[in-house]
Amino acid sequence: MQFTKAEEYGIMGVLYLAEKSEPQVTPLSEISEARQIPEKFLAKIFQSLARSGIVRSHRGVRGGFTLARDPSEIAIKEILESIQGPYHLLKSDGDGHHGEGAPFNALRELVMMAERRLLSVFEERTVADLVRWEKTESVC
Repeated sequence: MQFTKAEEYGIMGVLYLAEKSEPQVTPLSEISEARQIPEKFLAKIFQSLARSGIVRSHRGVRGGFTLARDPSEIAIKEILESIQGPYHLLKSDGDGHHGEGAPFNALRELVMMAERRLLSVFEERTVADLVRWEKTESVC
């Protein structure tokens, strides 16, 4: 399993907003420069995050973005799925089925078990957790 650049950049951008000591409108250019993310790509990602209610867009001369909710209320899974859609380790057949009845049922069951555990971690961990972990890592 590997994050896409969009997912990685989305998490990095949300973390940047969460790390601010005071919630403030932050221009996309500042986030882009601070995290070294192409601004046009970040703009597309933040559109998805805004539609999902993770960030709030502020228009105008002093426009930019803020978090729409407290970092402790934003699960990592929400960020990932707002950017790429539902998360699955197995490819779907288009009807939401993951190869039931196909060969290697035992292997598919094992992968689905791993998927459930992974999604559980992404559901339980929040942006606030990642901010805390980054602070303790930088201290060590």
